[in-house]
Amino acid sequence: MGGQAFVDAWTAACGSEEQAVLAVPVAKAYRIWPVQLSGPCKKKLKLLIAGTIVAPASPDEWAGREPMKWLYIYGVDGLSVSGGGTIDGVGQEWWARSCKRKKTQALHFEECRGVSVQGVTLQNGPQFHLSFTRCVDVKANFLRVVAPADSPNTDGIHLNDSSRIQITDNLISTGDDCVSMVGNCSDVRVRDISCGPGHGISIGSLGKNRTTDRVESVRVDTCLLTNTTNGVRIKSWQGGMGSARDLRFESIVMKNVSNPIIIDQYYCDQPTPCANQTKAVEVRKVEFVDVRGTSATAQAIKIACSDTAPCTELELRNVNLTVVGGGAATASCYRASGKAVGVVVPASCLANGDP
Repeated sequence: MGGQAFVDAWTAACGSEEQAVLAVPVAKAYRIWPVQLSGPCKKKLKLLIAGTIVAPASPDEWAGREPMKWLYIYGVDGLSVSGGGTIDGVGQEWWARSCKRKKTQALHFEECRGVSVQGVTLQNGPQFHLSFTRCVDVKANFLRVVAPADSPNTDGIHLNDSSRIQITDNLISTGDDCVSMVGNCSDVRVRDISCGPGHGISIGSLGKNRTTDRVESVRVDTCLLTNTTNGVRIKSWQGGMGSARDLRFESIVMKNVSNPIIIDQYYCDQPTPCANQTKAVEVRKVEFVDVRGTSATAQAIKIACSDTAPCTELELRNVNLTVVGGGAATASCYRASGKAVGVVVPASCLANGDP
C-alpha cells in the first residue's frame, strides 16, 4: 500500500455513512509516502494499525514532497488510532543531517477534536514522534515511543496550542523531551510516564522571538525519569511575554537525572549568545510535590528567574534529592519566591515574600 492507496482508503472510510475501520493488517509492513488525511468525516473513524507503517528511508526520497509532514491528519473529529502495531519513521539518515531544518514529524494531528491514540509503538522519528497542534480533547495512552539517546530533536509527545489533553501510561525513550508543550496549552494531565533516556518533561520553550505564550493548568504526576539530561523543566526566552502558571509536578521519581528541577527564564538555544531583554514570560504558582531520587549533577534544583518578571508563588513540598552515590546536592535560586513545606532536601533557596 503506497501513499495514494492509503489516501484512497481513507477517503472511502471517511465518507462512509457507517462507522468504518481503516486497517493495517498484522504481520504486514507498508511503506507510505507523505500523506494528508483530512476531515471532516461523516462518522467517527477507527485507524487500526496492527502491522507496520514505514517511512521512506532517505531524505532524498522526499524530493518534491512536503518535507515537514509524513502522517498528517487534519480537521478530523472522533478518530481513534490503536492496534498494537508500529509506526517507523526510519529517521537515521535525517539525524545525520541538520537537526531542525525541514525535518518531518511522524504522526501529526492538527485542528482535531476527540482524538485517541493508544497501544501502538512509534519509533525512530526524523523529528517529533507524535504531535498535536490546535487540538482539543486528546488521549494518548499506552504508547511506546523509542529512538536512540543521541537522536536529535526526537521529542516523544509534543503539544502546541492544545487543551484538555490526557497523556498516561506511556514508555518514552528518545533523544529529546519525553513530553513537551509550548504556547497556549491548558488543562493538560501527564501521568504514569516512564521517561528516559531523553531530556525529561518540559514546558517550553516559551516566548521565543518576543512572542506571547501561555501555558496553564498542567498536572504531571506519578512519573519515573531515568538517565535524562533534565528532570521536570520550565524554560522561556528573554523578551517573551505571557505566562506559565498553575503547574503541579507531583510524585516524581528521579534516577541519575541531571538538573532534576529546573526553571530557566534565560533559555538560549542558538549558536550565538542571546541579548539581554527586559520582558519575560511570567512564571507563577508552580508546585513541586513529593519529588525524590538521585541527581547526576551536584546542583539538583536550579531556578533562574527574570529581574523584571521574577518567579512567584513557587512551592517545594516534601522534596528529597541527593547526588548519585549518596552525596549532598545543592539548590540555586535567583529572583524566585515561595515557600517550602515539609522536609526539603537540598534546603530550599526560595525567598519568602517578594524576591
